[in-house]
Amino acid sequence: MLHSTRTVAALAASSVALVALAACSSGDAGGGDTGDVTLTYGIWDPNQEPAMEEIAAAFTEEHPDVTVDIQLTPYKEYFTKLQTSVSGGAAPDVFWMNGPNFQLYASNGVLAPLDDASVETSDYPQGLVDLYTFDGSLYGAPKDFDTVGLWYNTELFDAAGVEYPTADWTWADLEAAAAKLTNPATGVYGITASQYGQENFYNSIAQAGGEVISTDGTESGYGSPEALEGIALWTDLIAAGSSPTAQQMTDTNPEDFFLSGKSAMFQNGSWAAVAYAENPDIAEKVNVAPLPAGPEGNQSVIHGIGNVANAKSAHLDVATEFAAFASSEAAAKIQAESGTVIPAFNGTQDTWVKALPQYDLQVYIDALETAVPYPVSKNTAAWTAIESEVLAQVWAGTLTPEAGLQQLADEMQAALDAESE
Repeated sequence: MLHSTRTVAALAASSVALVALAACSSGDAGGGDTGDVTLTYGIWDPNQEPAMEEIAAAFTEEHPDVTVDIQLTPYKEYFTKLQTSVSGGAAPDVFWMNGPNFQLYASNGVLAPLDDASVETSDYPQGLVDLYTFDGSLYGAPKDFDTVGLWYNTELFDAAGVEYPTADWTWADLEAAAAKLTNPATGVYGITASQYGQENFYNSIAQAGGEVISTDGTESGYGSPEALEGIALWTDLIAAGSSPTAQQMTDTNPEDFFLSGKSAMFQNGSWAAVAYAENPDIAEKVNVAPLPAGPEGNQSVIHGIGNVANAKSAHLDVATEFAAFASSEAAAKIQAESGTVIPAFNGTQDTWVKALPQYDLQVYIDALETAVPYPVSKNTAAWTAIESEVLAQVWAGTLTPEAGLQQLADEMQAALDAESE
């Protein structure tokens, strides 16, 4: 899962701390290795660890002199630990990377280019290839991807006499259903309008015809009428009483409303499928539908993990080879069968869909047709910290959406301008 960038702390890698990284090394960047080699492989998702172990074993089967040691670090600590280990010359040989942090690491010489590592970019969705390309070179082999869907509680829909979401739902349908599903007497809300970018407002801004950031990562899109419309979808749901308040969603994890049957709808990424299937409280009560369409369609944000190689690895040739292998068709099939994530390798996604046939998971694959890239820049963390702080006030109602987005646009643009100085 994301890799979900719900917390600014997860993006806390500092460009200042990374400036000297190119000089740090866990050994001499290697040419050919002789004798037995142990590669370290940094990951953050315990749900995927069994599949990663199987992928590592498959690589060892092809390379008997290479052992891959999986290093699992919880996501909340992952990038803090990575920054420290890179600075100290002890980073894993191969590790997971996400979009918000990618350009920062690539631009500071931390990552090895994979152009010569037998990675065929045509094997992956173009949006993921673009995400992990910097200055014309591919630095991350796409491992998986996630898009966003609308999860709903069939039991609550049935009780309220509301028809299930369909592929032709619009924002108006969402708002109408959320109002009907809200029941103050039982403490049930129609939807949880959380202040989540990837799951909520990044999608609705695109659906309104706007953008969070320009394609080249230099211009904020928050000053546009379309961005305002995308944000207002969520703040209006809160104002209407169809969602818990910002304070309630601060006191209680927003997703917990859905997990406990107190919210009928919750937008979530494809990583949620296996977690919901394994949750006995909701496994048989939920399903997923496409995102409702805004004025310009039902676009979903696409994001995904990339396998990257440490440019200072003492076993660089083997490290780049394993990074490519861990995103290969063989590895993708292992991932797909686990049901944990959608593999990025084209043609292997159907296995993931069939791994959990009780849910309409094809909606996540279909979302590729109109998906928009996850918004990133060279130092994404600098402006997402501003985004989180300003939008928290908008969600709480202490700033109007109009005033908040203008402030966010101005402060975000200053941060983006600083990246090019």
